Amino acid sequence: MEDIHLTQFSDLGLAAPIQQALAAEGYVTPTPIQAQAIPQLMEGRDLLGIAQTGTGKTAAFGLPALHHLHKHPKPRPVRGCRMLVLAPTRELASQIAESMNTYGKGLRLSAITVFGGVPINRQIRQLQAGVDILVATPGRLLDLIDQRALTLKDVEIFVLDEADQMLDLGFIHSLKRIVPLLPKKRQSLFFSATMPKTIGELADKFLTDPVKVAVAPVSTTAERVDQYLTYVNQPEKQALLTMKLREFEIGRALVFSRTKHGADRIVRHLTAAGLASGAIHGNKSQPQRERTLADFRSGKVPILVATDIAARGIDVDGVTHVFNFDIPDVPEQYVHRIGRTARAGAAGMALAFVSPDERGNMRDITKLTRVHPTELPLPENFVVEQKRLPLPAMGSRDDRERDALGARGRNDGRGGGRGRPQHGQVHRGGTNRETSRDASPRGPVANPLGGRGHSGNTRPGGWSPVDGQADRGDRAARPQGERAAMRGDRPVRGDRPGGGRPFRGGGNRGGQPGGGAPRPS
Repeated sequence: MEDIHLTQFSDLGLAAPIQQALAAEGYVTPTPIQAQAIPQLMEGRDLLGIAQTGTGKTAAFGLPALHHLHKHPKPRPVRGCRMLVLAPTRELASQIAESMNTYGKGLRLSAITVFGGVPINRQIRQLQAGVDILVATPGRLLDLIDQRALTLKDVEIFVLDEADQMLDLGFIHSLKRIVPLLPKKRQSLFFSATMPKTIGELADKFLTDPVKVAVAPVSTTAERVDQYLTYVNQPEKQALLTMKLREFEIGRALVFSRTKHGADRIVRHLTAAGLASGAIHGNKSQPQRERTLADFRSGKVPILVATDIAARGIDVDGVTHVFNFDIPDVPEQYVHRIGRTARAGAAGMALAFVSPDERGNMRDITKLTRVHPTELPLPENFVVEQKRLPLPAMGSRDDRERDALGARGRNDGRGGGRGRPQHGQVHRGGTNRETSRDASPRGPVANPLGGRGHSGNTRPGGWSPVDGQADRGDRAARPQGERAAMRGDRPVRGDRPGGGRPFRGGGNRGGQPGGGAPRPS
């Protein structure tokens, strides 16, 4: 497609109330994906957009959709919606809805969010009179449809955001249930950070003659991010993190942990060292997650420790540093992690702590991104300074056992080597102590991506598709009532492609809406 040279939002022909809302937010110049996508979408075209989080996707589909709904007023369909946006996580769904309310504050349009982990009855009441814009996670959407509280027959615009993460989390079955319920005459938009073969096949099936917009090479890391790595033994990572957080001038820092319990352990150590921090992962309740995110955005808690739920679902301005405490098993996830910094023209730093058994993962990342991070040595007098750091108060017996397992599993030879079972991972021929409990549907123990695992539902190398933070409402047959509604967000078991394996796949502020307002699933 030819480049579209536009310099201001006023050139896009958007309705006056929308332009006034953009001006009030200080948005003047559209991002590349906005400049290319908005004119095409205003003509009613389907679209396949390839762009990383933070490039302005929310406004790219939100502004033309609001323009359409405003120019073609209709009564809100009873127990229905005119626009449906699907997002993989609660945080992302909330952020999209908040952005839509911001851009459309001068319009008489309603936008609500529905996701698991909270009571369903209030959502049912909200939908009774209908809504213009519905932002949903797949599981809760199907819950509402199964309870006959929602119909999709009146949808005019359908948006699938973060399509590759949807497939990674095992939502292909849910998508195949949802799309046939939509009217054939509709405008459909797919957005994805990466373009694996599976996304292309899905787009061919659900999109009609789509416009393709790619604003950056697939799987490239964010520009303006200075990338570094330090080789360090697994038990020494905590001391190194504490020292680095004290060394750098931190505005806001994101620390990524492989597991949920690992994230909590990091926070305990940082708190003992006098560094204010909070954790967000799938074991946290929705109010806890929202409170922690609010403290992080306000700067009250400048350090957020998270599992990969935060890689795409959280859009916070002013993140200056991203620490990969654990190296992800999926190379594309590294791209999404470090994309949390260096936004809206600002610079940022990403630092990876690479243990001996993670070198293979780091090589895969380097091959994907074609960027070789600069190696930083351990700080001078590291061993001496490490011994001076305060230790947190002893946790429960289970916590102490997990700490011991984490140290042994990484360094006694049993956890080393790519493809071998590491701490918290599932061996293709069986389970270890940690994952045997996690394999149970009720097991709370963390898997490599920080969520619930299921035996037989792993990638080669031990990766489990369920992060515990995706929409858990996706049960093929789920009991009715409040108890089922409170179970949260979890992809369907036994309905993932390849015998339970997921398909492999893969906000912007200050002058332009990049999905912009603060961003749950």
